Order: sequence, then structure tokens, then C-alpha cells
Amino acid sequence: MRGRHETPEERADRRWGELIQEIRVAQTGVQILFGFLLTVVFTARFPELTVADRTIYIVTVSLGAAATGALIGPVSFHRLVAGRRIKPQAVAWASRLTFIGLVLLLATLASALLLILRVATDDDYVPWLVGALVAWYLLCWYLLPLWVRHRYTNSSRGSGDRSRGSGPDPDSGNTRGGGGGGARD
Repeated sequence: MRGRHETPEERADRRWGELIQEIRVAQTGVQILFGFLLTVVFTARFPELTVADRTIYIVTVSLGAAATGALIGPVSFHRLVAGRRIKPQAVAWASRLTFIGLVLLLATLASALLLILRVATDDDYVPWLVGALVAWYLLCWYLLPLWVRHRYTNSSRGSGDRSRGSGPDPDSGNTRGGGGGGARD
């Protein structure tokens, strides 16, 4: 039988390390975007924005703040529960926060693109362009990974080849492909 031979504690440690590496990438992006958004209100052109553009700006800043909170949340979460012998549960909750943070980051990017492109040009194609970019994010961030997960965890049941997805999932203790949400790796 192939797979990892690790205790639940070792698995939680590994998954925590992997999750923190993933969060570092998303945190950097959302913090730079959020910082940029905070400076926009102080620019000379801000008073010239239409009511609609100011509303989009407020929504964008709010989404950015929420995404920042969700993506930094796992660090605080870990600090508050460290040493309590509940790392597997902490990893699961931190993973959920990260997933929520990524959804909020997607919404922030869409809103920021809408605002920037509306200010840059008032052409009617802007919502269509933003929609196309959101579709691209959805494809890259969710649809392709879910398709790969489905293809390689459900296509070879019973073949005995763990690399193709049969057998128990070493990270969850469950059978691969048996449901689960976006919070599991």
C-alpha cells in the first residue's frame, strides 16, 4: 500500500505547514491590493467620482477588509489554540477561513477591476470585460482544481492505484471522492 505513513499529529503539522505557505501568497496579494485601495480616497481625482463609482469603491474596500481578515485569521487562530492538542481541528477551521478569504479576494478583485475600468473608460464593454476576468479566476481557482480532483479521485475506483485516487485519503481518513468541501486538500 502506497501513501504517507504519518500519525494524526504529523499529518496536522504537515497540513498546517502547507496551509501557511498557501496563505502567504494570498495574504501578500490582498494586503497590497487593500493598501492601494486605502490610498485612493486621498487622491485628487476621488472627489470627481460619480456616486456609483464611490459606492463601488466602498464595497471594494469593505470586501478587501473582509478578505484581509479571513486570510490573516488562521495565524491568530493558530496562536490562540497552540499547545491545546487540537491541531487537526485548528487546521480544518483555518482551512475554512482561507477558503472564505479566497472567495472574498475574488469578489474584491472583481469589484476593484470594475471600479478601475469604469474610471479608465466609460465604455459599455467594461462589465463584460470584468465578467470575463471573473470567469477566468473561477476557472483557475475553482473549476480546474475541482475537475482535477474529480478526475483523479473518482476515475479509477477499484484499480488499486492510489495515484489515481482509490483507497483512503491519507489527509482526511475518508474514502477519496466521498464528498467533502473545498476546505480539504
